[in-house]
Amino acid sequence: MKLHSDSFPDQGAIPDEFTFCKPDPKEHATMSANRSPHLSWSEVPEGVQSFVIICDDVDVPSIFDDVNQEGKVLPADMPRIHFYHWVLTDIPTAITELPAGADADGITAKGKPVGPTDHGVRGINDYTMFMASNPDMAGDYGGYDGPCPPWNDERLHHYVFSVYALDVESLGLSGAFTAKDALQAMEGRILAKADWTGTYTQNPSVKG
Repeated sequence: MKLHSDSFPDQGAIPDEFTFCKPDPKEHATMSANRSPHLSWSEVPEGVQSFVIICDDVDVPSIFDDVNQEGKVLPADMPRIHFYHWVLTDIPTAITELPAGADADGITAKGKPVGPTDHGVRGINDYTMFMASNPDMAGDYGGYDGPCPPWNDERLHHYVFSVYALDVESLGLSGAFTAKDALQAMEGRILAKADWTGTYTQNPSVKG
């Protein structure tokens, strides 16, 4: 199976249009357009019954104490963890392409609804956890919400968009399920997988 995006090249920089926040010379960062990128997949295997999309930032700092703090930096060699930006399950086999903006077109305070859409079933992304302590933003963040890496991070972040072809029509997940829940439910059901990776940073000293 092959995956492609018209929004940015594989291993290339993600444009601000598809990010949650973007660099700002006065305040380090500001809110961005937060559109979901275009994705299309082809050469799907026989027997496929549904697709799943997951987007994973594999370069998130493992310690949040110094995130976005003046006079502090997050060293590039700091241990890293995963942060999931998108989980969409039960995508019908008739759909092999999502246009830009299909699953997000702007920032929704307190998050977009989870559950069925016309292109799949939304779970929650990890902004749900990240925004939990902010009373103005706390909520279940369904669908796609784009990159917003710390502006003081010395490491370039890599966002892996993965499409999975499954041998079941539905994973049976509902409510505020996570990407980890989907990955667990997919075990033994994956016929094929394809990846497309974009990079992003808000630190002007980090080169893409």
